[in-house]
Amino acid sequence: METGNIVEYIDHEKIMCGVILEVKKQKLRILTENNREIKLSPGRLSHKCNTHLNLSMGKYKLVEALKEIAGKRNALINHIDIKELWEILNTEKKWIDLAAMTEFCFPDGTTYDHESAVVRAFFKNRSYFKFNRDRFFPYSEEQVEQIACQQKEAARKNSIIDEGSAWLKKMLDIENPYLPDDKIECVDILKSCYLFQKQSPHYSIGKEILKKAGIDNIEIVFQMLVKIGVWDKNENIELHRYEVPTVFSGEVMKNATDLLDRHKDPVDFKDRLDLTDLSAITIDGQSTLDFDDAITIEDKGDHYRLGVHIADVGHFIKKEDIIDKEAVNRGSSIYMPDRKIPMLPSCLAENLCSLIAGEVRPAISIIIKLSKSAEIMNYEIVSSLVKVKRQLTYYDVNTIANKDHEVLILHDIAKKFREKRLKQGAIQISLPDINVWLDNGKVNVTKMNRESPGRMLVSEIMIMANWLTAEYLLKHDMPAIFRSQAEPRERLYRKEKGTLFQNWMQRKFLSRFILSPEAENHSGLGLSAYVTATSPIRKYFDLITQRQLRGILGLEEPYTKEETASLIQRLEQPMSYVTKIQRSRHRYWLLKYLEKKIREEQEAIVLSRRKENYQVLLTEYMIECDLPISSGMNLKPHDLIHVTIQYVNARKNVISVFVS
Repeated sequence: METGNIVEYIDHEKIMCGVILEVKKQKLRILTENNREIKLSPGRLSHKCNTHLNLSMGKYKLVEALKEIAGKRNALINHIDIKELWEILNTEKKWIDLAAMTEFCFPDGTTYDHESAVVRAFFKNRSYFKFNRDRFFPYSEEQVEQIACQQKEAARKNSIIDEGSAWLKKMLDIENPYLPDDKIECVDILKSCYLFQKQSPHYSIGKEILKKAGIDNIEIVFQMLVKIGVWDKNENIELHRYEVPTVFSGEVMKNATDLLDRHKDPVDFKDRLDLTDLSAITIDGQSTLDFDDAITIEDKGDHYRLGVHIADVGHFIKKEDIIDKEAVNRGSSIYMPDRKIPMLPSCLAENLCSLIAGEVRPAISIIIKLSKSAEIMNYEIVSSLVKVKRQLTYYDVNTIANKDHEVLILHDIAKKFREKRLKQGAIQISLPDINVWLDNGKVNVTKMNRESPGRMLVSEIMIMANWLTAEYLLKHDMPAIFRSQAEPRERLYRKEKGTLFQNWMQRKFLSRFILSPEAENHSGLGLSAYVTATSPIRKYFDLITQRQLRGILGLEEPYTKEETASLIQRLEQPMSYVTKIQRSRHRYWLLKYLEKKIREEQEAIVLSRRKENYQVLLTEYMIECDLPISSGMNLKPHDLIHVTIQYVNARKNVISVFVS
């Protein structure tokens, strides 16, 4: 390797010609055909030869000579048929050196220019031979076919990038664009990139489309999808991100309607305790259509007989049938301000399985004998038949709380059961509920008292029923999914005496609840064992509990301990999605409501101080936000202040306030 040698190297997938100007410490200073001087190591060269140029001819003439040599070598490529060579040589299965391959290509005599032409040709077309600088190995037929498919796919992707970016740029400038059929794939790619970012399998191609369209803000993708009608301006992104099914398949719906048809006629329920003469009531929210629990209360003179009756969903839906498999994949119904996504098809959830007023329904009943002072004397769990007489809302119950005999007794039982739990160390967190719902597109927000007679009554009696169910399962040594909770990191108050600030902060100090096949203490509820059983239409965990009860009652084969442990793991992911979606969607619509409250003054409680801001709670809406620390302001946790809403953006999940 010496000065004046003509060499070639690869630059940006292109072979370039150059001449060595200087050799120094294993580095070559080279003048290129593009009139650039570069430094390369000898290992970077793709071809070298003993042909020289006279360096004294001057830089301009050297560059012209290099261009002429490169042109001559490129012209020789046209005489090389790589596919024909492969068809002749592919059975050899051995490396072919450059000299031999050059003779195959140019049998009438070869020069360094012919060698370079061969290197250039095989570098340009790598479909048939493995190329390693100065030797070649023919691919097998299978490899050639695979490479052809890869090249075809690469060309298709390049076409998507080129055409997609051009369409995207044009579309952003059109007032009312539409989505043509040939751009659906491009839109699906961009949608995936928006939802999953770097985790998207289409991230690289989506990034190229955006880059070529001159877009560097991923949020423009959301705006584009809204503009062409793929998404709504209030699109629930989490449903897409977590790939949550929002409709039932045709097969599931057919099975559900067949099930409904099979049970249209009155059924002769054998071996069930007939409780249809009792005055069963349901108490739910105003928009509830799936009623999975009802309550009865009988005054027996010297004691009360309380009944909690749970819709026997297991009677209709069998383990591992297609409806059951769909339900376990969903894990739970999802309740959001703008929509509900049920765990079961509505013809079952709101009809066949639901405790509808006036309809005889199979149930699993927890019948509790209580003293007049509301002490539990004994209880039993039976398969039953019930008929709801009154379908009440929480509002209905609150209205009649002081005059309805049954409601008065139930409320008294609930209060005394809570007192018992509090004595056993329960943590009662009393915070108002912020109910957000949509009515013809308008966002409505109401602040509800969770301690109203109706809500408090239902909450405590259902906790009692779940606790007794757990005790019953333990007594019969039946595997179950128990809920437990360790002691909180700190207790801020005793019984029900905490302030709003203390209640809010106490929730932050609670330990996470644990699901396990083993029963342990539930600190938050003040109970030694706990399961959930009262919502089998809406929650799969409750349906599992019900099936274990049905197993004890001889109605079906229960899950084994191993199966219950497996179900805990299986439900972990869908249930985490349900929680995240419900929480984020509630916050989104609350922020949408607050977008119209900018410049309004609000009461706030200081929660904590951070480095650059305070964390405060807007008491009217029970939403946390940051308050910038300004000079001269020294606030402490628990301080009550007034702030003004400065900026809200629901899509960006942002709310900012300043001190009034």
